[in-house]
Amino acid sequence: MAAPAFAGATERNMKIAFIGLGNMGGGMAANLAKAGHDVRAFDLSEEALARAVEAGCTRAASAAEAVTGAEAVVTMLPAGKHVAGVYDGDVFPNAVPGTLLLDCSTIDVATARANIEAATARGLVAVDAPVSGGIAAANAGTLTFMVGGTDEGFARAEPILAKMGKAVIHAGGAGAGQGAKICNNMLLGASMIATCETLALAQKLGLDPQTFFDIASVSSGQCWSLTSYAPLPGVGPVTPADNGYAGGFAAALMLKDLRLAMEAAESVDADVPMGSKARELYEAFVEADKDGRDFSAIIQTLQG
Repeated sequence: MAAPAFAGATERNMKIAFIGLGNMGGGMAANLAKAGHDVRAFDLSEEALARAVEAGCTRAASAAEAVTGAEAVVTMLPAGKHVAGVYDGDVFPNAVPGTLLLDCSTIDVATARANIEAATARGLVAVDAPVSGGIAAANAGTLTFMVGGTDEGFARAEPILAKMGKAVIHAGGAGAGQGAKICNNMLLGASMIATCETLALAQKLGLDPQTFFDIASVSSGQCWSLTSYAPLPGVGPVTPADNGYAGGFAAALMLKDLRLAMEAAESVDADVPMGSKARELYEAFVEADKDGRDFSAIIQTLQG
C-alpha cells in the first residue's frame, strides 16, 4: 500500500479514523466531520456509533477497518491498556508509515511514552494529546489540548486538534501531555474540595452563599472551582450543581485522574499531600455515590 500524501494534509480535508465515541469522543468526532474531514468512526457501542453517523461520520465495522487508508488516527479510550491494545491489534498492523496518531485519552505517562516509542519505531508519527474541558466543551469544540511529542508531531497534530478545541499547547516531549493533564486535574480536584469545604463553612457561619461568592470571586481566594464551577446551585454561573450535579465531569473520572497523578508522583518521588488527600476523599465519595454525579457533588459530604 502506498503511503498517503501527507504534505500539507492538515490544511485540507483528511481521512481520519476516530476510535472511541463515548461522552467525549462522540462530540470530538462530530466536530471533525463538521469541519469537513472524512471521519471513519468506530466504537464497541452501536448506540454511540449511530450517533456519530448522524453527526456526519462514516461507520467502520472495526477499528482495523477505520485505520486502513487513514491519514490520521484519533483514539479516545478509557485507560492505557485499551490504547495499547488498539495500537498493537489494530493501528500498527494497518497504518502505513507516516500516519499521524493522536491519542486524546487520559492515561498513565509510562504507557503514553511506550506507545509513542513503538509507533516511532514503525515509521509512524505519534503524540499524546489529552483534553481538558468536559462533555459540553467536547460538543462545542472548545476543549484544551495538552500535547506531548516531537515538534513535527505537534505541527501536524495542531490543525486537527484545533477543529475540536479552543487551545492547543505543546507541553513537551512524549508523555508531557499526560503529565500536564494529571497535574492540572490534581490541582482541580484539590481546589474543588477546598472550595466545597469553604462554602460549607461560610454557610454554617451564617453567610449567604451568593454574597460570599461575590466577595471571594474578587479576592485572594478566587479560583476556577469557585468562579467558573461553583458547587452550590444558584451561586455564580450555571454549573452541574444547578442540574442536580448531572453532566459535567463525573467524580469517577476525577478519581481516575487523581490515581494517575499519585502513580506519577510515586514514580518520581514527589511529595503531594494535598493530592493524596483529594484522592482519598474522592475514593470514599465515588464508592458511596451510585448516580455517577459530577465531581462537585462532593460538597454534599461536607455540609452535614
